Amino acid sequence: MTTVAACPVLLTAKAVTVATELAADFAAGAATRDSQRELPFREIERLSASGLLAITVPAAYGGADLPPSTVAEVIRILATADPNIAQIPHSHFVYVNLLRLAGSDGQLLHYSQRLLHGAQIANAQTERNSATVAEIATTLRPSGGRFRIDGAKYYCTGSLFADILAVLTRLDDPDHESGLAEGQYIAFLPADTPGVRIDDDWQAMGQRTTGSGTVVFDGVVVDRSALIARAPAVNTPTAYGAFAQLLHAAIDAGIARGALQAAASFAREKSRPWFEADVTRAIDDPLLIQRFGELAVVVQAAEATLAAAGAKVDEAVNGLSLDPDRSAAEASLAVAGAKIVADKAATEVSSALFEVCGTRSAAADLNLDHFWRNARTHTLHDPIRWKYQHIGRALLHGTPPPLHSAI
Repeated sequence: MTTVAACPVLLTAKAVTVATELAADFAAGAATRDSQRELPFREIERLSASGLLAITVPAAYGGADLPPSTVAEVIRILATADPNIAQIPHSHFVYVNLLRLAGSDGQLLHYSQRLLHGAQIANAQTERNSATVAEIATTLRPSGGRFRIDGAKYYCTGSLFADILAVLTRLDDPDHESGLAEGQYIAFLPADTPGVRIDDDWQAMGQRTTGSGTVVFDGVVVDRSALIARAPAVNTPTAYGAFAQLLHAAIDAGIARGALQAAASFAREKSRPWFEADVTRAIDDPLLIQRFGELAVVVQAAEATLAAAGAKVDEAVNGLSLDPDRSAAEASLAVAGAKIVADKAATEVSSALFEVCGTRSAAADLNLDHFWRNARTHTLHDPIRWKYQHIGRALLHGTPPPLHSAI
């Protein structure tokens, strides 16, 4: 998929403009792609060629190095049009951030050049058969001066479109042959590496075209230069998790806005008024106006909370605070709040769409339910009940949130 020519280097205003223009095009076919499960290969190629996937490449390596708040806004804009397309680059940005935080100069130089020519990274992170999602069974073992990877990953969003897979592994080296410290490593692999099999087996009710299939690794051999220890990014106050979760919140906020826009358009163009309202247009029904106003406030709150959280993550990432531990903790708590608000907005507004649009909106050929199915599926990614816990503990006990990537 990688483009040959260098992508444009987009500064903040241009990145938002390009995202807005692409979103307008992507919105037109979103419902059809969802209903027919048409994978958005052409759309992802356009996204790659646009330069949006390279906006976080560090300035020292030729990129624009745009802040987390801008990335979140780009993702939110794309999600208003097609939440599937918005989720595909989520892990791309997360693993570019890992490169920035934990990669060597040589690794940053190598992968930055690829990113600036349109390369896309996808995750191969989640295990299905472990006791919890935090346990990693995929092994990394020394093998003749190189390393061997064996295992299987699930829910590998974007893997069908990717040039590079970021594979979360656990070093299995009891004899210390490798000279590496034990722990978790990310292996950056070309998607066509021998021994890698990518299965298109994602069958969820929503986010159906994200390419979130299974990836199997059978004796995959990698060089040391492809490995990055995960600990420097996730075990210190880098705001790594806050950045990842900010983008999830952006997807949900985008779904809420997209559903509200679709509902308003339908009400204006197709809904019939309820006879008791004694009006000729549905949109003149005072009760309908009231409900749309309520939903608009829900969406505005999600967007405002997202923006506030983005500012906190920017502050933590920029490293300007005299107390980096506190800055990272504040960013995580702000993002946790934003994720809660966006989660509720996405599910409420996408469900209320039918309430305010009437029976006609439930027609199967319209596929307006894709907003709710996408919202309900994506918001399962990490439970907001634990975000309430971390917020409450910080408030009552002064306990900082954990450093893991889900907060």
